[in-house]
Amino acid sequence: MKFQTRINKQSGLIYFVLALILSSPGILLAEEIGSVSTVFKVLGANDKIVVEAFDDPEIPGATCYLSRAKTGGVKGMVGVAEDTSDASIACRQIGAISLPENVKNGKEDGNEVFKKSTSLLFKSLQVVRFYDAKRNVLVYLAYSDRVIEGSPKNSISIIPITPWH
Repeated sequence: MKFQTRINKQSGLIYFVLALILSSPGILLAEEIGSVSTVFKVLGANDKIVVEAFDDPEIPGATCYLSRAKTGGVKGMVGVAEDTSDASIACRQIGAISLPENVKNGKEDGNEVFKKSTSLLFKSLQVVRFYDAKRNVLVYLAYSDRVIEGSPKNSISIIPITPWH
């Protein structure tokens, strides 16, 4: 009986962690394109810059490419390292874009379209979207935040909405 109870508790924990991962925005949306090492580490992985791509979940035809720092070493290998707030973003129209009404009327300004944890707790890299109706442009802002103290480091990219052939 004790063995069966332990298995049930472990299964419950596994399902809880999977549900948490699947419900977190951006975690499963990014696709790693590649990376380059920046600092050699004797133990564990090297520090590197990772390039990822993600599609805007609400706007088909809009894709963003994000480069970000990833800390290596033993702490990085076991998942307790805190990545720096350095990131850059470039977004492009890769297909026909038809804006949903909630974006057109500005109700979705500042809407989070991507989020990735950059430390064990409390720090994340986020991308939010704004719509500039006057210029018919989507604006994407990448920034890092922390529960106690955020970072002013940020990067923006725009997608002018044009006819797609």
